[in-house]
Amino acid sequence: MSTPETDGKKVPNFASFQLTPVTPDAESCGCGETCSAPEQPSAPQGAHRYSWLVSGMDCAACARKVENAVRQLSGVRQVQVLFTTEKLLVDADRDIRPEVETAVSKAGYALRAEDAPQQPAPSRLRENLPLIVLMVMMALSWGLAQVNHPLGNLAFIATTLVGLFPIARQALRLIKSGSWFAIETLMSVAALGALFIGATAEAAMVLLLFLIGERLEGWAASRARKGVSALMALKPDTAIRLRNGQRETVAQRDLRPGDVIEVAAGGRLPADCTLVSTFASFDESALTGESVPVERNQGETVPAGATSVDRLVQLSVVSEPGDSAIDRILRLIEEAEERRAPIERFIDRFSRIYTPAIMLVALLVAVLPPLLAGAEWLPWIYKGLTLLLIGCPCALVISTPAAITSGLAAAARRGALIKGGAALEQLGSIQHIAFDKTGTLTVGKPRVTAIVPLNGATEASLLALAAAVEQGSSHPLATAIVNEATARQLALPQALNQRALAGSGIEADVAGEKVLICAGDKFPSGEHAALIAQLEDAGQTVVVVVKNQTLQGILALRDTLRDDAREAVNALHDLGIQGIILTGDNPRAAAAIAKELGLDFRAGLLPADKVTAVTALNAQAPLAMVGDGINDAPAMKASTIGIAMGSGTDVALETADAALTGNRLTGLAQMISLARATRANIRQNIALALGLKGIFLVTTLLGITGLWLAVLADTGATVLVTANALRLLNRKS
Repeated sequence: MSTPETDGKKVPNFASFQLTPVTPDAESCGCGETCSAPEQPSAPQGAHRYSWLVSGMDCAACARKVENAVRQLSGVRQVQVLFTTEKLLVDADRDIRPEVETAVSKAGYALRAEDAPQQPAPSRLRENLPLIVLMVMMALSWGLAQVNHPLGNLAFIATTLVGLFPIARQALRLIKSGSWFAIETLMSVAALGALFIGATAEAAMVLLLFLIGERLEGWAASRARKGVSALMALKPDTAIRLRNGQRETVAQRDLRPGDVIEVAAGGRLPADCTLVSTFASFDESALTGESVPVERNQGETVPAGATSVDRLVQLSVVSEPGDSAIDRILRLIEEAEERRAPIERFIDRFSRIYTPAIMLVALLVAVLPPLLAGAEWLPWIYKGLTLLLIGCPCALVISTPAAITSGLAAAARRGALIKGGAALEQLGSIQHIAFDKTGTLTVGKPRVTAIVPLNGATEASLLALAAAVEQGSSHPLATAIVNEATARQLALPQALNQRALAGSGIEADVAGEKVLICAGDKFPSGEHAALIAQLEDAGQTVVVVVKNQTLQGILALRDTLRDDAREAVNALHDLGIQGIILTGDNPRAAAAIAKELGLDFRAGLLPADKVTAVTALNAQAPLAMVGDGINDAPAMKASTIGIAMGSGTDVALETADAALTGNRLTGLAQMISLARATRANIRQNIALALGLKGIFLVTTLLGITGLWLAVLADTGATVLVTANALRLLNRKS
């Protein structure tokens, strides 16, 4: 990776964590040609991609209405609305922007360019004026009905027509744009039918409850988008740029790589930058989930959205506008929406059949009993209209995407990026986890773990002597020895005539004496052979330091466990998930790490061997593969779900279905627990949506419930489902 390392960590390379384009087909998508969410994040070859922001969407069903309106246009290859970020994406053979804007406007929604300034939100009074007017008219109508029933009846008719006008107008717009069975259509038919049979008060009440439900759905939708909005707000709109010794305030979008900016204590970075100041601490918790401020030195990379903790700092911009760490995470969230969960695709297909089927059932309920059994027309028409409202699929349609969106947002808040609903659903089924060792369970760099001075040497003198000889070498073991000496602030003697001995070690002259550093089996160690063997059996690499053919001491080095590895494995065990280490390292090193963590292991594996092992394990039970290297990518692909460490290679991040951006292994258990909670939440939502409809279906046929209760049940189910999904955002673990 090209990112700098700090304290054994790498800054996560979010740019490399991309979705692999998937071409939709009837078999994989299950939708055939009518699939409403193409599983392809990039524009088809030869097509141009255009994007807008959509205003006025209250629920996932609104997104489908916008898609249907645009899909009718000729020249459109692909269309998708990303409800989470309110973005419309259109791939077309030609410049189709004016036609798209007109079609969406006719469907009752507004478009604006992504870089256009956001219009100020309307006042609360103006926003709720239609609802307030209808409530006042409803109260007046009720009052008149108490005094003069015929006059009150006329007032209820007037109230119904006033409330019905915008709804019926929207229904006609949607029918013209291809959405025949929208909730507005069902409401219009039900209200007009109620007027026809003389149920004027109930017709007005139905519309009033519908408008209240719309406002509640809008509030719930804004809450669901809150996590994404908070992420977008991390980048300040302006920045202080230093140019020719002068400070100037510029828009964030005007910053370019190479610009030097200044950020005050407590200020957020508007772009990815490298630190120009000597030293500073940054709070990166919003991006990585790491609660402890990270110390950065001059030249190290700091992601956009990080906060300077305690001082004024100068930084050099390295990211292009729209390509900072935050922008890349937002793109991932958008692209994740394109990878919809199988259950979500099923619900979407089901709702397309369900709504017209309910309308047919409502029609049969209204006409068959009077025609076949001589029953009275008005009561059965009333029941048919009630069933029409019960058939509204809003709660069912939103049941899955609301939970998926909340789950993905909650995961991102905890330092985990998951590539969509399909990956989230698979993650919830995981029963086993296979770990790569180096760089995943371990730090990925050897460290000095034992110093054994002999023949009058001390720990300090032995380490200083070894570090003097190893200075300048790029070998990982040499680097570890020099780093340990530096950490202990030891003064190193001067080493001359350093020379590598092929297959033996390294030799140098120190204070006129020849010093040799070599592997433990390259020098006769006599009585100390048992100690060397013991250290090697523990999975450590042993080197000996020899001065003038006299053994001065023994150094043991090993790639050490991550600080949170034991905690992570224990948390997974608590979830009933078993782990295994699959590594290309030698069996002794693997055995030592496996013993410390209480895991099984398989060592000495080539990438093809890892794939074979993962395939066999995956056949027994759903398996996740966690890794960070190029050699782990094939095994990740062979597993049920691949999880990459945030510090991993670009290839591993591209292949993975999820990534721990905070580079914390404890995030694994949190991620799986959240995925399981999301699956349970989806089941609860579907049960709520269908259960309430089933209950009111029976009570309506029995004549117990009527029109206004049917609307209340539908609105209540939608709000309950959304509120239940929002619980995932506040989940503690």
